[in-house]
Amino acid sequence: MLTRTNVKNGQELSILGFGCMRLPNKAGIFDESRCIHMIRTAIENGVNYFDTAYIYHAGKNEILLGKALEGPWRERVNIATKLPVYMVGRLQTAKKMFESELTRLMTDSIDYYLLHMLTDYPMFLRMKEIGVIEWLEKKKREGVIRNLGFSFHGSKNAFREILTAYPWDFCQIQYNYLDENNQAGKEGLMLAASLGIPVIVMEPIRGGMLANQVPETIRRIFDRSGKQRSMAEWALRWVWDHKEVTVVLSGMSDEAQLSENIRIAQDAKPESLTAEERMLYERVKKELASRTKVPCTGCGYCMPCPFGVDIPGCFSRYNEKFLIPQKHTRMKYLQALGIFSEKPGYASVCTQCGRCESHCPQHIAIRQELKKVRKTFEGPLFGAMVRIGRSFLRIRKPSG
Repeated sequence: MLTRTNVKNGQELSILGFGCMRLPNKAGIFDESRCIHMIRTAIENGVNYFDTAYIYHAGKNEILLGKALEGPWRERVNIATKLPVYMVGRLQTAKKMFESELTRLMTDSIDYYLLHMLTDYPMFLRMKEIGVIEWLEKKKREGVIRNLGFSFHGSKNAFREILTAYPWDFCQIQYNYLDENNQAGKEGLMLAASLGIPVIVMEPIRGGMLANQVPETIRRIFDRSGKQRSMAEWALRWVWDHKEVTVVLSGMSDEAQLSENIRIAQDAKPESLTAEERMLYERVKKELASRTKVPCTGCGYCMPCPFGVDIPGCFSRYNEKFLIPQKHTRMKYLQALGIFSEKPGYASVCTQCGRCESHCPQHIAIRQELKKVRKTFEGPLFGAMVRIGRSFLRIRKPSG
């Protein structure tokens, strides 16, 4: 198993991190013995970074990981878990959640602790205002938390604001060859690297999308290489080729996936792709671009919208719906564009002021395209879905 150095603390981390959210289960009920065996097999093969979260499977995911790491296994690994900031309205809530996480995981410390889904700057400010950040710093001084970071699913501008607002120990972003210009994207990856902040990558295969749902035309492009690689391997190698990436999380749901990923992680060195392989990825990107409905590059010149619309995010989800067949696109739109944020950035927030259009290098008719996004994703029940979702997650109503 190859490792990469955490530039902040000098620790050697396995390039493959185990994303525990997708461990084998049926209707949320884990095959416990099988899951524990997979986790321990990963450890025996050099994996030393395990990622979970407070909300995964209503806490059962943390409990399962705690059982798997009981005894001598714990000292061999790093546990990463998360505080759901979108459910935190006061400091006492955060404290109770954190204590329950320690209990579930059967540990007295968390190696890598993240503010979960910190998707906009106002949410970060709220965590400061209610004392969460100060309290987490205290836990760091006590050694209960060793590294403090955040996971992110918002816009480029929001990522820059959050990343530069605090001396983070690490950050976690979604990154793959489909999302090179989406969310934090390559620009965010490079910014973090320039600031000396380690980057953990999630969704390298887009939840399996880049393994099981890629169009046949893209499969044929990769097959021209003559190399016997799965679509998942092509996706993983693209991410690992970036020297700025420290750990790549993979949500492995069976033994075959675990075995394949361990094999790949034995030789996936940074900047190791050949010139021919890089050309294949460029052809794939061109094929994806030809299927794109809105020619948005995610440059962010149109941002910030004075009314809060996440314009690149709206177009990203809209394009994605037509790029690769998939389910639950409306729910993904709901999640990505604001149900977890202080101020949602849905297309319906647009007031048709038009200030954005003069800044667009692609000369996109942004207002007209946002109407299409709204029609596609925001039906008559959309407002109710947002209210119910935010109420369920106990997210405070946006102010202003």
